[in-house]
Formats: sequence, C-alpha cells, structure tokens
Amino acid sequence: MLEKSLTTPSDVIIYDLEDSVPPSPADKTSARARLAHFLSTRAGSLPSPERIAVRLNSNATPFFAEDILQAMRLPCIRTLVLPKIHSAQDLHHVSEEIFLAYRGHKYRSPDDPPVQLVASIESAKAMYNIGEIASWQSTWGAAMGGKLAALLFAAEDYCADTGIIRTTSRQELLYTRSHIVVTAKAFGLGAIDMVCVNYKDPEYLRDECQDGRRLGFTGKQAIHPIQVDTIQSTFVPTSKEILRAAKILKQMEQAHLSNRGAAGLELEGGGMEMIDAPMIKQAENVVRIARAAGLPIPDVA
Repeated sequence: MLEKSLTTPSDVIIYDLEDSVPPSPADKTSARARLAHFLSTRAGSLPSPERIAVRLNSNATPFFAEDILQAMRLPCIRTLVLPKIHSAQDLHHVSEEIFLAYRGHKYRSPDDPPVQLVASIESAKAMYNIGEIASWQSTWGAAMGGKLAALLFAAEDYCADTGIIRTTSRQELLYTRSHIVVTAKAFGLGAIDMVCVNYKDPEYLRDECQDGRRLGFTGKQAIHPIQVDTIQSTFVPTSKEILRAAKILKQMEQAHLSNRGAAGLELEGGGMEMIDAPMIKQAENVVRIARAAGLPIPDVA
C-alpha cells in the first residue's frame, strides 16, 4: 500500500498512523518505523513535499509524542493531520512539540516552509469551540510552531460522539458542515469535507461531492483510490461556470470603462441578469480555481 501510494494523483497523500493501525503499542511502533523507512529511502520517487501529509495519533494518546518527533525528523513531511482537536489548547500542545523539534532537537531549520496543520473536527466539544480553534495561532510563530491551514470534518467520529444518525440524505449533518465551512472561510482556512464511506457507489459519491462543493467546501477526503478522480473533477468549476464567470468579468470591465457599476448578462433561456460588485468576486473565485486546476479560460467578447 505504501508503494501504491506513489501512483495516486490525489492532491495530498495522507499516511495514517491513527485509526488505520491497530491500537497496540507494538503495532503503532511498527507502523511508524515502516513509514519512516519508506519516506527516507524513496527520495527520488516521492511526490513533492506539499503533497505529503501524516495523520498522527491524538495528542491525548501515549503514541503522539513519538509520532510527531518522527514526522519532524523527515523534511518531506510538510503537513500534519491532527485528529480529535477539541479546543485551541490541543493545537497549543501540538505546536509546543513542533517548537521543541526545531529548537531542542534541531530536526529542521526555521527557514524551511512552516509545518501545515489540519485540525480534524470530530466532536461536539470541537464544534462548540470551533471559533477559537480556527482563530488559533502558535505562541512561537508559524515558522517555529506550525500554521493552521484547514479544518477537516470527521463525520463518523462526530456522529459517534453526538449520537447523530448518519443517513444518505446528509440532512442531519447540514448544520455542522455549513458551520465548519463558514468558520474556516472566516479565518482564511481550507475546509475539507467528510469521507464518503460508500466508495463502491460512484453516483452517490458524485452527489455527495456536488453537495459539499455547493456548501463551500474546498476539498474532500478519499478513502480509496477510485474516489480520487470523481472528487477532483467535481471540486472544480464546470465549463459552463467558467464561461459564465469569464462573461461576467468581461461585461463588468466594459461597464467600468463606461463609468457604470453594474451591467446586464444575457441568460441562456432568455432574459437578463444584473451583475455588480459581489458577482465580480464570485466570478474571480471561479476563474482563480479554474486556473489553479489547469482548466482553460475562454476568451469572450
């Protein structure tokens, strides 16, 4: 499975030391050692560091301290996925260990890119404290203590903690998912949607992806390689959305040249839609994401 991970086109590969590994100390130690050996002996074939992440065991477990030390020893690991973040204090604890790895162990240089942290939201307490989690900044600064980059929704753990019964409609998780997105956007963070556990139903996966994108999530977790293509193709603008955005930007450019703050955009089925400043921002976001994904931006008159 480690070797196969090198062939996946996913944006980020998460090597899991937590729930994918049995909870015995021997299994945790063995998994940690195998991963360290794999990443330290594949220098020529590894993806770029921006694509490599490790999910550590929770900072409340006896495995956390060695997990983070091992991760910090390997410069190719730039992102740490942190399970069971219930409060900003949990992030502070993680950040302190990162700081000690820099200052005490000198495993990395502060001139290296900051360690990116992804906080997993998986409990009622985390939702209650989500504002303080999202606004957290390291006492030692991003360069020495890590930088929070995204909030990730762990739906199964959250349902287990809250007693919510997960259904295929996802209605019972609408509030939680929306709250995570809005909070993440308020603090400039990525918002990563829940796993689709029904990985053998591609149509349901696509529907769940489209739902997540409409809610504002910037990406989605995958638990199987066959999910990656669907997720990546869904979390980018469609050709129709890109064309509309390009038209809006062109129309508003012409309107501004004519000293007008709004313009009309012809609709496909007839009629006109008024476009103004807020729609410019939406269109710019669409074009930005499309360019980042390498999608063509049409020239419009």
